[in-house]
Amino acid sequence: MSLFERTQIVGSNGRASPARGKELFAGILLVVLIATVGIRNMVPAEALAPAIVTLLFTVAAATIGLALLCRRDRFRTMWFDLGGTLTFIGIVISVLIEPDQIVRLFTFEHQPE
Repeated sequence: MSLFERTQIVGSNGRASPARGKELFAGILLVVLIATVGIRNMVPAEALAPAIVTLLFTVAAATIGLALLCRRDRFRTMWFDLGGTLTFIGIVISVLIEPDQIVRLFTFEHQPE
């Protein structure tokens, strides 16, 4: 074996991997952003953060559900990573939520106190 032999570190065919994790993750975040803009008109401003967190957890659960349906290991790992990342983002945003905001999300507006 030569010191300058590079067959071990050079890619074999030069084609890109069919797993497009970064593009898929960017697409999922774009869909969540568009849904957030749509939700902004339906919920009060103080209930927006809990609604976003709920949306992120729902999308993460759907992504992990797709990972369980996938049979190939490389794609399955990518789907699990995407779902875990969305869950982590939801947890980070949920730290910013005050408990009163969650109560306002689930109460009726026209209810006497």
